[in-house]
Amino acid sequence: MRFKILLIVLVVCSVNITASRIDTLYVKSDVMKKSIPNLVIVPDSYDAQSGSFPVLYLLHGASADYKDWLRKVPRLAEYVDLYNFIIVCPDGAHTSWYFDSPVDPAMQYETYISKELIEEVDYSYRTMKNRAGRAISGLSMGGHGAFYLAFRHQDIWGAAGSTSGGLDIRSFPNNWNLAKRLGPYAENKDNWENNTVINMVYLLEGSKLKLIFDCGVDDFFYDCNKRMHEKLLERNIPHDYIERPGKHTSEYWANSIKYQLMFFDDFFDTQKSK
Repeated sequence: MRFKILLIVLVVCSVNITASRIDTLYVKSDVMKKSIPNLVIVPDSYDAQSGSFPVLYLLHGASADYKDWLRKVPRLAEYVDLYNFIIVCPDGAHTSWYFDSPVDPAMQYETYISKELIEEVDYSYRTMKNRAGRAISGLSMGGHGAFYLAFRHQDIWGAAGSTSGGLDIRSFPNNWNLAKRLGPYAENKDNWENNTVINMVYLLEGSKLKLIFDCGVDDFFYDCNKRMHEKLLERNIPHDYIERPGKHTSEYWANSIKYQLMFFDDFFDTQKSK
């Protein structure tokens, strides 16, 4: 019995010793003239293992911040140890929608994430500095942002995901400060048409960008996710699409991210073997 107790204590201690590191990386944005915080979750093997690490960028939803993913899914700190890649959670200013706003110079988050943040992450950490070592995903607003950035920058990201993503923002002209980012829909229709990700499928080049997305069937974004799936099928763009019971909730995202992380891990492993 004493041996069993000692063994349990040793196992618990070993779990505590082997743990990821959580950093806050502040990045000076020249385009927006401010310093932006970003959460960086680094696997335990980072300090003990030489070589470069893949990076997954995870974007939060509307009205949230850079700590939101870890609040919703605390097990992310365990998952990075399991999969041995870095996770970066940028701050998206609550409702930036992750594009360069054509009407608000203070909201230039496409440039920030696709240029300024990536450059700083690659400088500060031992990363794989090419699209084979980068993936991006997000929830809700962040799901739209992840596809938006990946579709427009296929030279930067090799894989992209979305969970409960607002993949067609035109359906929500009065929500989540979208009118402040693009102008009111009635007077700025082109801004909305040009910045909704469902209209960007034409940018995709066959199977170059690996895609996964999902949505709960009771989610208010379910319709636009289904339409994105159908549009990709029409264009013969390979992708993984999952619809399952669920709403727009933290419980749904905590379950969804487990499958997406396996998808990205498989992508990274495939790239390493090439």
